[in-house]
Amino acid sequence: MEAQVSNSTKMILLVLNCLLLAIGNCGGPLIMRLYFIHGGKRIWLSSWLTTGGWPLILIPLLIAYFHRCSSTTTTKLFFMKPRLFIYTAVVGLLTGLDDYLYAYGVARLPVSTIALIVATHLAFTAGFARLLVKQKFTSYSINAVFLLTVGAAVLALHTSGDRPNGESNKEYILGFILTLSSAALYGFVLPLIELSYIKAKQAITYTLVMEIQLVMCFFATLLCTVAMLINKDFEAIPREAREFELGETKYYVVVVWSAIIWQFFFVGVVGIIFYASSLLSGIIIAVLIPVTEVLAVVFYHEKFGGEKGVALVLSAWGFVSYFYGEIKHSKIKTSDEVPQTEMAAGNTVVSDHA
Repeated sequence: MEAQVSNSTKMILLVLNCLLLAIGNCGGPLIMRLYFIHGGKRIWLSSWLTTGGWPLILIPLLIAYFHRCSSTTTTKLFFMKPRLFIYTAVVGLLTGLDDYLYAYGVARLPVSTIALIVATHLAFTAGFARLLVKQKFTSYSINAVFLLTVGAAVLALHTSGDRPNGESNKEYILGFILTLSSAALYGFVLPLIELSYIKAKQAITYTLVMEIQLVMCFFATLLCTVAMLINKDFEAIPREAREFELGETKYYVVVVWSAIIWQFFFVGVVGIIFYASSLLSGIIIAVLIPVTEVLAVVFYHEKFGGEKGVALVLSAWGFVSYFYGEIKHSKIKTSDEVPQTEMAAGNTVVSDHA
């Protein structure tokens, strides 16, 4: 982490990344579902759009590069070392596979059901974070995971009537299973990103984090591109655009904004992992699930029963519990560091007088 950045600046950047994650996490599935509701059928195309906006990351990277050039005569264009590049590429391929599993679920299930199933990723994230990066749990973080998991279980009470009209039971079940697999895989990917920071064997700065995001999304998109070529999706896009219920122009608007909004999600995720932890990113994603549910009710007129209201309260409670624990832990850590700093300063004064 960049030593020059103050704690207050880190907090501001953490909040900014939380906002980016919120926009991507809530807007991504809604606009993806919009594509399928109005005649879109290409699952690999939807998967491709999830990370296909990766060139947008070049903008802040180029700005950072030219800023470095203005302050020094020699600077690197790319900080990532080969070891980290290979590691990140593997994570990217796993992300591409996860994108397909998720897109298949969105094609078959309502947004509210998708949000419910994705909530299970929190348990997977917590387990893999403990296994891969030795994530320490406090009573507050355990309480947050418990409350958010219970919230997801409460949401499960309303899913019996969620199957879309005209969809077979087999398609619905397969969509459910693949979405659950997506949640499990992404619960593995989040701690894997954090582990890549630890195993990088080089200083991790936010510029490097953006490079990691770029490489990860590039290889995820590469996997989806190969699959689209095999499936002849690129050839089908013009025809699908002409047949889109909202019109050809709006088809391309939906496609472009889908790529942009999903980039907000990925930038937010890697930023939160950098400034906090993979567990926090998982908790925030879980907290946003009821928000996505409410937006699905507003835009797609999905049902909002008492179960969703209870889940919303439980999620908010879990979110507050986690951050209260983090603030309390930060204060304890600061109070412990102050006496040590004063002692070190006292020893320095004695040495100077000697």
